[in-house]
Amino acid sequence: MASGGVRMSSSGRRRRSRGHAALTEINVTPLVDVMLVLLIIFMVSAPLLTVAVPVDLPKTDAGAVDEQTAPLTVTIRRDGSVFLQEDAVALDELAPRLLARSGPGSKKPVFVRADGAAAYAIVAQVMAKLSSNGFSNINLVTDTTAEPAKSVLRRP
Repeated sequence: MASGGVRMSSSGRRRRSRGHAALTEINVTPLVDVMLVLLIIFMVSAPLLTVAVPVDLPKTDAGAVDEQTAPLTVTIRRDGSVFLQEDAVALDELAPRLLARSGPGSKKPVFVRADGAAAYAIVAQVMAKLSSNGFSNINLVTDTTAEPAKSVLRRP
């Protein structure tokens, strides 16, 4: 018999004797490494998946809305230009193109992202155009991460 409780079999391989138990531990270090790499990849790629039209959203203290489906987004820039998802669109073409994307009889919510400095008239026109074409689930998107803006109403 060899020293250390290991016997040699006839095939030349070593076998453990009955005195030693098999190693039953799982090495989790590779699993943790892979999970950290995936976490970093998702943290880097998640901001790239948002709508790419930059606007300064107005600040409010309302909570965020949980949404499970891909939203239909209408964006209004400071200069009054209107975008459907990431494509520039004229106000007259907005409803037909939105209907084409949402499908007939769709009850999908429409998110309106308007720059805080955009004229109220263009925002009202866009919302009226959406409402008159059968979109009843219209949501205004605001920035909830910062402190709410002070009221700009002036009393005489």
